[in-house]
Amino acid sequence: MVLLGYMSSYAWHAKVVLTLAAFAVIFGEFWLVAQLSAENTLAKSVALLKQLPDLAENFMSLKPHFEALIRLVKAAMEVTTCIVQFKELPSEYISEDTPPMSVASTHIPIASYWVIRSIVACASQIASLIGTRNESISSTTEAWELSSLAHKVTSIHEHLKNQLILCYQYIDDKRHIEAFHNLTRLFETVHVDNMKILRALIYAKDDILPLVDGTTKSRASLEVLRRKHVLLLISDLDLSQEEILVLDNLYKDARSRGDTHYEMVWIPVVDKAVWNDVNKQKFEYLQSLMAWYSVCDPFIIEPSAVKYIKEVWNFSKTAILVALDPQGRLSSPNAVHMIWIWGNLAFPFTSEKEESLWKQEIWSLELLVDGIDPTVLEWMADGKLVCLYGGEDLEWIEKFTATALSVAKAGKFQLEMVYVGKSNAKERMQKMIKTFNTRKFSYFWPNVTSIWFFWTRLESMLYSKLQHGRTVENDEVMSEVMTVLSFDGSDRGWAIFCNGATEMARAKGDSALVCLQDFDKWKDRVEEEGVVQAMKDYLDKNKPPHHCNRLILPGSTGGIPQKVVCAECGRQMEKYFMYRCCVE
Repeated sequence: MVLLGYMSSYAWHAKVVLTLAAFAVIFGEFWLVAQLSAENTLAKSVALLKQLPDLAENFMSLKPHFEALIRLVKAAMEVTTCIVQFKELPSEYISEDTPPMSVASTHIPIASYWVIRSIVACASQIASLIGTRNESISSTTEAWELSSLAHKVTSIHEHLKNQLILCYQYIDDKRHIEAFHNLTRLFETVHVDNMKILRALIYAKDDILPLVDGTTKSRASLEVLRRKHVLLLISDLDLSQEEILVLDNLYKDARSRGDTHYEMVWIPVVDKAVWNDVNKQKFEYLQSLMAWYSVCDPFIIEPSAVKYIKEVWNFSKTAILVALDPQGRLSSPNAVHMIWIWGNLAFPFTSEKEESLWKQEIWSLELLVDGIDPTVLEWMADGKLVCLYGGEDLEWIEKFTATALSVAKAGKFQLEMVYVGKSNAKERMQKMIKTFNTRKFSYFWPNVTSIWFFWTRLESMLYSKLQHGRTVENDEVMSEVMTVLSFDGSDRGWAIFCNGATEMARAKGDSALVCLQDFDKWKDRVEEEGVVQAMKDYLDKNKPPHHCNRLILPGSTGGIPQKVVCAECGRQMEKYFMYRCCVE
């Protein structure tokens, strides 16, 4: 209490530091002399003069005293450090009246009292050891008192440390919010190049090279992206090999053509809480597949940038491609849909470019399979009747393909058939490909990537149309896309017959099969109207009285329409939530 009164004009952190510093002089002199007295003659003389105990001779009796003393000194040091750290917290981010800090402020005077009391006890213990050189030390009462104080001070330290962690978290949150707002302002500001934006999004410091060049596998600086069109590929670690393969083809094609040149950077969004060796290996494996740039470490991305990516660009799980122009301006918050539909023709990936490309499109076979398989377009050019069909009911597939080929032979027209599979069924499609290889139902795509890309493009067409405010009532392409997607949601198969680019007849599995089986009922109209139109007329006249259509859309992509009408009858469809886990 005398010491506290003597230092009454000092702040609490200064009180404990001054007391600890004064004790350090006493403790240091005592410990230095006591330790060296056995081997240093000068130290031995000083020890004799000060009547310090012989440590070697009295080791066992002094051991509990010294252990208790050192434990208490360390505990006092830890609390003192903690109190100073509170004092050093940046006042611009946390004030005295902020809850984590205000709670700590009420405990700091009490903690300071116990630190000073502990230091006085330690000094008293050292004073009692001086002059005991020729005396026996057997009492353990003082050692017990020091141990009791050490336990008390350690408990205080744990509490203060937890409050300090809360303060650091509060400061980090404030800094992240500030950085988030700075990033928002950066995108609202005009820049001469894209470097400020890229540094804020990827890595702001100059101490490391933050990128890995996918071609050379060497490290690179952000300078390689200066004043270039940049696509930011943002995903988690579940990025599929099919996505990487298609993007790889597009990226290499763009690099070979100077008029559509852009750079691409993979930014993986990873939760630090679940990061482990397995995820690290997954990251490195995906990185090794990429010809474009990627960040060297997922955790160089600041939390504020991740917050911006999630909240402003609406990233959740499905990969997005954010397009930036050479000045760092946002060309598109997600160019993935236009890239899946048109590839590099969508460059520079702006909404205006997307709109202009849609103006040139009509619902056609070419739009359906463009960029997937040139063989199908060659059939169309040769004037052949083309049938696209899907599903995974082998019994229906066998009946349908056999009946279709039989009808083509009877009607004396050239028919080519291609199996396009089913969406979101990678493992099952691999099995179907093996079955088609063996049973030779018809022509088929021999790799899962082509099937995946066919259905992904259809979904992208739907989302692209939704982003431009289109509806099934006023947009034919959107209506037809939703019809095909609803066919895919059915249990049985489905088919689309095409004559030329735009003449089409479509139906779900049973209706398509019955139509072919009833060929004799409409074959007379083939010569006058053509196969597809005659088929279409028959299907329109023989619609089944009951139907159940399902349209399954991935909810993580965003932009799910509030109102969807049935492609078959035009009535509004009911909306359900589906949670799916497909372990194939």
